[in-house]
Amino acid sequence: MSTVRTSPVRIGVVGAGNMGADHANTLHRWVSGAEVVLVADIDKGRAAEVAAAVPGARATDDPYALIADPEVDAVVIASHDSTHADLAIAGARAGKPVMCEKPLAPTTAECVRVLREDRADLVSLGFMRRFDPGYVDLRAALAAGTAGTPLLVHCMSRGVSSAPGATDEFSVTGSAIHEFDTVPWLLNSPVVEVSWHAARPTPAVTGLRDPQLMLLRTADGALTTVETFLNAGYGYDIRCEVVGEHGTLALTDPARLVADTARTRATGYPADWRPRFADAYRLELQAWTDAVAEGRPAPLATAYDGLVASAVAEAVIASMHADGRTVAVRVPEV
Repeated sequence: MSTVRTSPVRIGVVGAGNMGADHANTLHRWVSGAEVVLVADIDKGRAAEVAAAVPGARATDDPYALIADPEVDAVVIASHDSTHADLAIAGARAGKPVMCEKPLAPTTAECVRVLREDRADLVSLGFMRRFDPGYVDLRAALAAGTAGTPLLVHCMSRGVSSAPGATDEFSVTGSAIHEFDTVPWLLNSPVVEVSWHAARPTPAVTGLRDPQLMLLRTADGALTTVETFLNAGYGYDIRCEVVGEHGTLALTDPARLVADTARTRATGYPADWRPRFADAYRLELQAWTDAVAEGRPAPLATAYDGLVASAVAEAVIASMHADGRTVAVRVPEV
């Protein structure tokens, strides 16, 4: 029988980079019932900077000490992708609810390790598009049959510039993986086969094939195109359109301001994902905190959802290294 807390949920945030700092700020300023008490990063100075913005929060360079700390009730993992599996397992072993940023782990083998340790279903995954108001409305319209049976889905994810050292594979595991969760969530049908393709190279980008195009087929027969363009330059831009039997459904531009000057009408683009998905992160963290406080399962993507998305990513990468041939998605047994 669950017990509802009357005191704030004391949260430790692992990772003090852009994502971790943003989560700490959101939890502190916008999530009721949450209290950030500890921030961990391998760079303790960076952790201290994030903690300094949250009254009463402490800093450490040891994420495992954060997880074990008796003053921490629940853990947000926003550190490097390679650390996610071990940290999520540590949280599960400590009996503490975990909200882990995507991906759950870089490989399905590591995802399986997490699931085998997480028998109490304490690990949730940060696929925040499930909480974005636009995507929520799109899913509701699909469920209502507004455009008829979905036939095609077109997804685009464009950024200003790629992170230093970005690879072809990172475009899949760090960006397209959102679509690998979103598309089956929207259509209520799993991805069963994929293929990967790249545009011709340009001198503007070296060491990375960009943009990339992935084709996904779901079990219901719908076909999805996923474009990732990490170095689009003009701004951070997310688009999604579903073509149905007798109509289309698409996300609208979430810009809140139109400027009319010098005989030109224009809207701006955010520089990265944080302004675009600010509402989604806030709603996701609030839903997670409420679930922790009430002692019930969180309504976020599950660790198993993370395994499934990583299985799709592995199939895409296999296609990448096989001249774009179609590859079946295999989800390992747990």
